[in-house]
Amino acid sequence: MSDCLFCKIIAGEIPSNKVYEDAVCYAFYDIDPQAPTHFLVVPKTHIASVSQVTEENSQDVGHIFAVIARLAKELGLESYRVVSNIGEQAGQSVPHLHFHVLSGRDMTWPPG
Repeated sequence: MSDCLFCKIIAGEIPSNKVYEDAVCYAFYDIDPQAPTHFLVVPKTHIASVSQVTEENSQDVGHIFAVIARLAKELGLESYRVVSNIGEQAGQSVPHLHFHVLSGRDMTWPPG
């Protein structure tokens, strides 16, 4: 999608602090971190949000979770939270599926 912020980051049109990249996904540090470690993992295929996950694209989401687990281990994260906001009221500001990975501080519950 040509006007999508995350699609532009994936394409290299907007700079990012890359954590990881493969054929399916791209991971980069959040520009407004909410924890000492805070990065995003996004599919390279434009999917608007979790509400748009289908049988056809669910393999990409499964792959992303495997990447999150691997990155957490590589970064030495013993405890972390994975968050995906769906829709504006839930706090989704970029309409491209993304998973926040946060670690390095106590996480409150309930969130928000």
